[in-house]
Amino acid sequence: MRLARPALLAGFAALIAFAAPATAQTPAKSQPKVVYLHAGRLLDQPGKPARGASTVVITDGVVTSVSDGTLPAPAGATTVELGDAFVLPGLTDLHVHLFSDGDPMRERLEAATRDREDYAYLAAQHARQTLEAGFTTVRDLGGPPRGIRALRDAIDAGELPGPTIINAGQMISVSGGHGDNGGLNEESYGAFAPHDYNNLCNGADDCRRAVREQIRLGAQVIKFAATGGVLSNVAGGLGQQMTDEEMKALIETAHGFGRKVAAHSHAAAGTMAAVNAGVDTIDHGTFLDEPTIKAMIAHGTWLVPTMLAPETAVAQARSGLFPPAILPKAEAAGAAERKSHELAIKMGVKIAFGTDTGVSRHGDNAREFALMVRAGMTPMAAIAAATVNAAEALGREGSVGRIAPGMPADIIAVHGDPLSDVTRLEHVDFVMKRGAVVKQAP
Repeated sequence: MRLARPALLAGFAALIAFAAPATAQTPAKSQPKVVYLHAGRLLDQPGKPARGASTVVITDGVVTSVSDGTLPAPAGATTVELGDAFVLPGLTDLHVHLFSDGDPMRERLEAATRDREDYAYLAAQHARQTLEAGFTTVRDLGGPPRGIRALRDAIDAGELPGPTIINAGQMISVSGGHGDNGGLNEESYGAFAPHDYNNLCNGADDCRRAVREQIRLGAQVIKFAATGGVLSNVAGGLGQQMTDEEMKALIETAHGFGRKVAAHSHAAAGTMAAVNAGVDTIDHGTFLDEPTIKAMIAHGTWLVPTMLAPETAVAQARSGLFPPAILPKAEAAGAAERKSHELAIKMGVKIAFGTDTGVSRHGDNAREFALMVRAGMTPMAAIAAATVNAAEALGREGSVGRIAPGMPADIIAVHGDPLSDVTRLEHVDFVMKRGAVVKQAP
C-alpha cells in the first residue's frame, strides 16, 4: 500500500526534527595557536650569514615571521625561550633505513624470532630516535613497502613521533644483484622476503614493471641498484649490475609518475651509466673519477656521499658480524670513498646529506657532518647539504630546509656554534616538528 504524500512529508519532517539540534548554533571558531620562539643566534637560511638574537613567530605550526631581536609575546601566545642557543632548520637525511637495526649482531641473534610486526615496532622506535636527533625529514631508501608507507602515514597524522618520511619501498635490482636476497634462507629472512614486493627486474620492460609495482605499494621515490653493494651476501664485487637500457627505462618510468630516482652506486661505470640515464641522486658514489664527476656536474646530478656507512661497515665486517663475502667489498669501499668524495667536493659537484643509517645506529646521523668537513667541506656547506640542498634534491624547497614565512616550523637548536664546530650537531638540545616541541633539554 502506498503512503499518502502528506503523511510521507510529515514523516521526513519528523526525522529531520529528530536529527537536528533544537536550536542551530554556529560552532565557535578556535583561536590560532601562536608561539614566539626566541633564539640567541639564528641560521634561518643556511648558506647565508647567521643572524643574532631573533624571534620566530609560529602560528598553527607554520612560520609567520622572522624578526631581529627578542620580541615580547602578546597575550595568549606561548613563549619558547632558548636563551643563547644556536637555532637552525630541522635537518634532512636523504638515505636512511628505518626498518634496519644498525646493530648486525642483535639482528642476527634475534632473526629467528622476529616477525614483520617486530620490525614495525623497531622502525617506530628508530623514527623517534631520528627525530630527537634533530632530523625532521628523511628519505627512507629500502624496507618493507607497506610497512614504511604505514609508518609514514601514522607520523603525518600525528599518531606517532617521527620525521616526515619520503619513502622508496623496496630497492629495484636485477636478479642476483645487490637487492636480490631470494637466495638466502627464506625462514630467517622472511620479514623482507623480496618475492612479496616484485622488486626484481630483468630487461627494460621488466624494470618498467618493477617501478610501477613500487609506486602501487606507496613509493614516493624510486631507488635502484646500479652496482653491487657492500652488505649483500653476493661475492660479485661492486661493479655495474644493471644495464644502461634497464636504467634508462626505469628512470623514465619513475619520472613519468612524478617520482625522483636514487641510484645505489659504487663503481664509476655504474655511476656514469646512471647519470647519463638521468638519475636524480647518486648515493654512495664510492669510486668516482674526474670524467664521472664532470658528467654529474653537467647533468646537475646530486651526490649523497653516505661517508658514515663504509667506515661502519668495515668495522663491523672485521669484527665478524657479516658473512665472508662482505669483508673484501667493505674494505675496498672504505679505502676508496674518502679520496672520491674529496675529489667530488673539490670539483664542485652538488652535495646533499645522507648517512645510510640502519648500517650505523639510528640517532647517530649527525656524525656524518664531521666526515664531510674532513673531506673538504666547510661547516656551513655541510649544514646546507642537510637543509637547503637536501630540500632541492627532494624537490621540496617550499616545505623543507629553511625557517621562513609559510614554511612548516621544523626547527632545532644546539648549544655552541656549529659553524665553528660542526660536531655540536651531534648533541641537539631542542627539536620542534611542525610547531610542536618534541624535545627540549633542561
